[in-house]
Formats: sequence, structure tokens, C-alpha cells
Amino acid sequence: MELTATIKALKYLKHKSNITIFTDSKYVIDGINNWILKWKHNNWKTANKKEVKNKELWLDLYKCISFHSVDWKWVKGHSGNPLNEEVDKIAREEAEKL
Repeated sequence: MELTATIKALKYLKHKSNITIFTDSKYVIDGINNWILKWKHNNWKTANKKEVKNKELWLDLYKCISFHSVDWKWVKGHSGNPLNEEVDKIAREEAEKL
């Protein structure tokens, strides 16, 4: 979900932009900042030689950040951050509609 939300947010921007993305997902932050270049170099295998999960989403996100200039900020989830709490509330409400 975090990957998809990030991709959709970046695709919403039609012009090259400088953007800051706040996320409580260490998976997204570490994946895009630390792991993705290694995965590409290792033919989309993890350090344990397993297939990278969500490869197509990672490729899509990489394409998006190649277009925009993105600054990534990690926010601790469920820690009282008002904006993070609001996003979680909206996500839960939308998930219940499915």
C-alpha cells in the first residue's frame, strides 16, 4: 500500500517538481534510498538471492523519482504526529469501503 500511495502521489504531479514525501514506511525509505540500485545490479535479487517482492512497483517508483526531485522524510507511525494520524484515519476509512 505504501508503494502504491507514493507512486500515485508522484504521478499526480504532471510537471517536474521538488517534493518532500513524508512516510512512516521504513520499507519504502530503505528500498528507494538503499536497496533499489543493489537490486538492479543483482538482476532483481535480494542479498539472500531471492526475487525482489513488488518489482513492478519498485520500477514504477524509480521511474517517478527519476522525473521528480524527491526528498524522503521518515516519520514514526502511531506516535501522535497529527498528519500521520490523519492519513492513517483516511486510509482505514477508504479500506473499509472496499
